[in-house]
Amino acid sequence: MTNLAISVNGLRKSYRDKTGDKVVLDGIDLAVPEGTVFSLLGPNGAGKTTTVQILSTLIPADGGTALVAGHDLARDPDDVRGAIGVTGQYSAVDKLLTGEENLLLMADLNHLTRDDGKRRAAELLERFDLVDAARKTAATYSGGMQRRLDLAMTLVGDPRLIFLDEPTTGLDPRSRRSMWQIVRELVAGGVTIFLTTQYLEEADELADHIALLDHGRLIAEGTAEELKRRISGGHIELTFAETHPLDAARHLLGDAAAADPEALTLQVPSDGGVRAIRELLALLDEHSIDITAMSVHTPDLDDVFLTLTGQQKETTR
Repeated sequence: MTNLAISVNGLRKSYRDKTGDKVVLDGIDLAVPEGTVFSLLGPNGAGKTTTVQILSTLIPADGGTALVAGHDLARDPDDVRGAIGVTGQYSAVDKLLTGEENLLLMADLNHLTRDDGKRRAAELLERFDLVDAARKTAATYSGGMQRRLDLAMTLVGDPRLIFLDEPTTGLDPRSRRSMWQIVRELVAGGVTIFLTTQYLEEADELADHIALLDHGRLIAEGTAEELKRRISGGHIELTFAETHPLDAARHLLGDAAAADPEALTLQVPSDGGVRAIRELLALLDEHSIDITAMSVHTPDLDDVFLTLTGQQKETTR
């Protein structure tokens, strides 16, 4: 049985404003296996950051139960804090201190001895490629360097569960990919990552499991591929060596298949699943229709997000 880093049942949270109670989380359930990347997606205001704030003990829930890193969230919040790390959307780096000083400060807060703190800081500066900038104030760092330092500070206490709340917001593509590599290395070392992001490519690249949150409710869950197969528009593209087998396949598969005579290709609507591919190939083989190539095309996470939440695609960058 897989051990869970996070187990949530019926989590609820509401806020009171001028119009009355506003439900932010409406009884969500989550299960995050250890040593994986779990990504929580959703439009602005869906409840992503509120979920992270509750699970990292920053604010209380109104209802529901949660085990975080094996500790009961309500009964043992100090134990939860001791087992997790949090990197928020906005950097917690003190820009008046050097990179090394920021790490040594975190070492003090984690009650490391002076020698252990220096050793841990040196390790993290090396790991995050910040050695040359260690004695420079963080104010001189680029956005990508500040985010790397921020994550390094989170790792001073060696947490096994890390909450990354939109960690690459505002970063250029190169810095974002650098952060992705760091996340992969952490997970390879057994760390569990709880990731919230609006960059759907990020979730597609990193997440083992994705949950889509909208108006405080989970409306879809699964791997990236499972979610993509839920959306129409997927197809299998067949390529032929000549016109005769193309025409034969088009006649066999009916009007739903779209042919391109010039490219000698045929697009067959499909969810791209193994069973669908096997059945299609068996049908073609049964009728002695040869193909030279086959490719599977499925909707991307942008399409999933747009279809399931009704948000405009440009808001999901």
